[in-house]
Amino acid sequence: MAEPRRPAEGCSCRNTDCVERPLRRLFEGLGSGVAACPWPFVLVPLLLSGGLGAGFLFLPQRQANDIEGQFTPTWGPAKTERDFVRQHFPTNDSERFSSPRLPTEGAYAGLIAVAAEGSSVLARAARHEVLRLDAAVRARGYEQVCARSGGVCASANPLLPLLNDSAAAALENLVFPVNDSIFLGAALGGVQTDAGGRVLSARALKLVYYLREDGPAAAESQRWLKRFLQDIPSELAALGFTSIQVTYFTSLSRQQEFEGNTKSVIPLFSVTYFLTITFSIVSCLRLSCIRNNVWLACCGVVSAGLAVLSSFGLMLFCGVPFVVTVANAPFLILGVGVDDMFIMIASWEQSTRKKEKSNVKSLLAETYAEAALSVTITTLTDVLAFFIGTWTAFPSVRSFCLYTGTAFVFCYIYTMTFFGAIIVLNHKREQGNRHWLTCMPVGVDKDQAEKSCLYNACCIGTCSRESSQLESEHPMSIFFKKYYGPFFTNKWIKLLVVLLYGTYLGGSIYGCTQIKEGIDLRNLANDDSYVIPYYDDDDKYFSAYGPRVMVVITESVDYWNETVRLGIEHCTQNLEGISYVDKNLSESWLRVYTKLAEHGLIKINNKTLFISNLPTLFQIVPSFEWDINKTQDKIEASRFFIQTVNVTSAVDEKNLLNQLRETAKQCGIPLMVYHPAFIYYDQYLVIVQNTIQNIVVAAGAMLIVSLLLIPNPLCCLWVTFAIASVIVGVAGFMTFWNVNLDSISMINLVICIGFSVDFSAHISYAFVTSGESSANKRFSLKPSYLERYSNQIWACCFITMAAECSTAKVALK
Repeated sequence: MAEPRRPAEGCSCRNTDCVERPLRRLFEGLGSGVAACPWPFVLVPLLLSGGLGAGFLFLPQRQANDIEGQFTPTWGPAKTERDFVRQHFPTNDSERFSSPRLPTEGAYAGLIAVAAEGSSVLARAARHEVLRLDAAVRARGYEQVCARSGGVCASANPLLPLLNDSAAAALENLVFPVNDSIFLGAALGGVQTDAGGRVLSARALKLVYYLREDGPAAAESQRWLKRFLQDIPSELAALGFTSIQVTYFTSLSRQQEFEGNTKSVIPLFSVTYFLTITFSIVSCLRLSCIRNNVWLACCGVVSAGLAVLSSFGLMLFCGVPFVVTVANAPFLILGVGVDDMFIMIASWEQSTRKKEKSNVKSLLAETYAEAALSVTITTLTDVLAFFIGTWTAFPSVRSFCLYTGTAFVFCYIYTMTFFGAIIVLNHKREQGNRHWLTCMPVGVDKDQAEKSCLYNACCIGTCSRESSQLESEHPMSIFFKKYYGPFFTNKWIKLLVVLLYGTYLGGSIYGCTQIKEGIDLRNLANDDSYVIPYYDDDDKYFSAYGPRVMVVITESVDYWNETVRLGIEHCTQNLEGISYVDKNLSESWLRVYTKLAEHGLIKINNKTLFISNLPTLFQIVPSFEWDINKTQDKIEASRFFIQTVNVTSAVDEKNLLNQLRETAKQCGIPLMVYHPAFIYYDQYLVIVQNTIQNIVVAAGAMLIVSLLLIPNPLCCLWVTFAIASVIVGVAGFMTFWNVNLDSISMINLVICIGFSVDFSAHISYAFVTSGESSANKRFSLKPSYLERYSNQIWACCFITMAAECSTAKVALK
């Protein structure tokens, strides 16, 4: 380990203090200035915070909690594909509704009826209860807002007409998954069939009631869904089903539950603030009504609060969206602000113990020289970490990093100005022997023997019989210096620590190789939300058949050319050859049209005949008309459908999307694949890349800052390694905690960079600048970093744990 730096030593490969030394002098000058005239440094931050805080007037306009808009990639290909589908295949929910052809998930209310264990939802009692459930939904005015096709409401389930006793005989010959050309994979779940595909039993049946989204009917549909969500729990209770259990969901549920989840966390904020303030005050308590630092603790927390007020107000003034993830930022700022507060207080107390330093300007100059550079290192690295985090495709992460990075800047400024001035004013109060609460002069060292300890502490100046001018060491400092330091400098303990660390690192690396990607939509709702059972039932009984994917020919091609048709067929077969696609469930208007021509019913061997005979196809299969976008003399675009299967996990979703797009890209025909779910699948394409990019760039920035400001290159490398170690650990243990890598957990990885820098940078800087001769003494003996930083290390740990416990629902679910 490098020897301690000597004051006269210049820059070298071993001591890179070219930047550190002039900065120390700069901070000494700042400290002297603050001490000379403290009141402007108190009032200006207060006035600035008040002015910028007016930005909160724009908060209602800046709130942006749309799940798709904030938690999916901004430049996701699926969003461009959706725009193409909307433009070339417009919908008409009032006349020709078709759910597979929707460019979005639509407006709907979904219910899943699950029969009791060992029973079938097609049994007579269960069928009757399903019909009662359907009647209850329709009685809510569904007919007035329903999506229609052919003049009637779109069927909630194609099996509903067969559930009546008069038609139930047809259920005995029901074939799954296709019965009389009707696909039942999304209608019936938990199906058991015989060798011929005939249904023997089924555990679940799904009812989906689609509503109109076009024109003025959209607003009425939204109101219907809101009333549905309000009333359905009581209606289900009143129906008193005994043969089935019903779970429900609507197209509004995900967003409503997400916003409700956010509101449920807000009461926990006050708990965290209370705990933080309490801990800060307790840590600064002294048994002296003069030496008590309660006001320093309170003002340190206020300083962090002012930073939040100023930064958030500024961002709101600038129009930066306020996303729910931003609600986590105040806890981080509070943690870092209190951390900086303890560093300043610790350095101040060290300075006051030096008898040769008597006037306040000299004391604060030395305090700033010791503490400000350490605070600067952590602030720079934190700000860099969060501003680098804005280089992401996820708007929620971008907003969070902008708000938090700006708040760190204000927190640093206010610590160096506002809190420094408070230290000066508090010192002047102590010099005048004034009470910490009343600021009235109190007697010191008078008649203590005749008074109780409590009276002496509250009214005279100290409980001790010693002079109140003597400042005793904090118990935590004594613990670290006398017990913790010597314990960990033992060579056998060092060996044990290395072995434990190796085990931790190995397990973390293994976890990183097994990490799962993608946001689990369950985690956007409360744990007791009604959407969780619905998602569980849907996954359990209806996951065998995945999205029905549109395959779109995006340009005008010569369909009448047999070579082109063969090329399209070849592309279709390649898509059907993917392991996640069932080739027997595809739907292609061109295949049907070609078969009609092969049977001699029509001719399609030239452009005129091909286009003029299309009405014949539409008479046979009317829905095919919605799959062709044609003008008078050409087909602008067309589409067909393939059915995916066994898409049961995030890995399957990622592989499906990659394989479909790669196959379409290799096709000689201009193809595009699309399903509304791909909007969310797109995150798999960028989440790992964004995360690695941010971590690598941030770690590189940390190394540069450390090299500039920590006067020892080897320690800088260890700081960077510590950051990487923490990131690997958190990412690896996410696997063991069943936390996916998504835009929300990505925020926590950015947070980890900030906090890991705080600890390692403080310790490394104090270690390198220590005057002790040996590494062990610098680790454990005065004036080592353990004495200097013990309080803030413990405080930061406490605050971080309190904040994370309070915000786990939003950030770590």
